[in-house]
Amino acid sequence: MSIPEVGEPAPDFTLPGTIVRAGHRTDGEYALSAEIGRPVVLAFYPGDASLVCTAQLCSYQEELDGFQDLGVVVWGISPQALDSHEAFARGASLTFPLLSDPAGRIVRAYGLQAPGIGLRRSVFLVGPDGVLRWRHVGLVGLRFPKAATIREQVERLVE
Repeated sequence: MSIPEVGEPAPDFTLPGTIVRAGHRTDGEYALSAEIGRPVVLAFYPGDASLVCTAQLCSYQEELDGFQDLGVVVWGISPQALDSHEAFARGASLTFPLLSDPAGRIVRAYGLQAPGIGLRRSVFLVGPDGVLRWRHVGLVGLRFPKAATIREQVERLVE
């Protein structure tokens, strides 16, 4: 499938995910359609605990309070299982949900499959109306948008 364009409805999905807060793991189902009314940042990343993925998600964690102040939901999405996500979240002190897409169904729906690496490191901002409002799709996977860049996009959306 091709990468959805800004202005198009974001492909809906439901994925299992886990969140670690105050040392406790909580698993659940996360549905994009359940977040209608709130902006959602979808951060697709190739793998738990890799150097670049850790840097990316930790930078978003540092800005999490700022995102939450704007009413934004932040989800990390990768192919690893929930146990791997838990270990990553604990090791990197991540407190936002990490969703598991082991079959790559959502990666394909967003057009992010990449031979050899599995998926392209990418970030999508979905508006409160479920429409894609901004995207950054990596070609190689070593670069990612900074939290400040995402925050600027969110601020434009919620103004």
